[in-house]
Amino acid sequence: MILRSSKPSPFGRKVKIGAVLCGVHLDIEWADTTDPTDSVRRQNPLGKIPVLLPDANAAPIYDSPVILEYLDMQAGGGVILPASGPGRIAALVGQALADGVMDAALLQVYEVRFRAEDLRSPAWIDNQAGKVARALKVLEASPPARATTSSGTDVAEIATACALGYLDLRFDGSWRADHPALVDWLDAFAARVPAFEATRA
Repeated sequence: MILRSSKPSPFGRKVKIGAVLCGVHLDIEWADTTDPTDSVRRQNPLGKIPVLLPDANAAPIYDSPVILEYLDMQAGGGVILPASGPGRIAALVGQALADGVMDAALLQVYEVRFRAEDLRSPAWIDNQAGKVARALKVLEASPPARATTSSGTDVAEIATACALGYLDLRFDGSWRADHPALVDWLDAFAARVPAFEATRA
């Protein structure tokens, strides 16, 4: 299987960690979403990463939540996603919250990287920063619970760790001062999931 991604992508990091936990080998091919000639735009019409190419005859799979579901199925199920019931819903909701943090953080980065300074909107940036702040407040009060999956880790934990890792990468870890419970949680996650450190950008 081939994963199209970029090295700093937190969504690609999610998939790489999930693949390790599921025992699935991925060949990584870097993609440039800003290059109109990159084949990623044919593999995913939205031009977004990550994209999983299962084999030459299978349709591309995107994006990260769907890829993680596919990897879990390939591993027999219940490895990084609870098979059913409230635990599955909780894991999916936790993943959605962490994915929202990553989206809002990326949009702040893109506003500075791709928009001329005189065209940037401080109010819009503040709106994205507010999403991150509210999500971190919720996560600080209740960090992701230890999963009951066969790997001992689920998609909510993986996504949360990747979101915090991305905030470390792009925002100099400024979240850490006000979120000691999350700092402790991330340290514990990194200690028991070596793939987190191995996939650091």
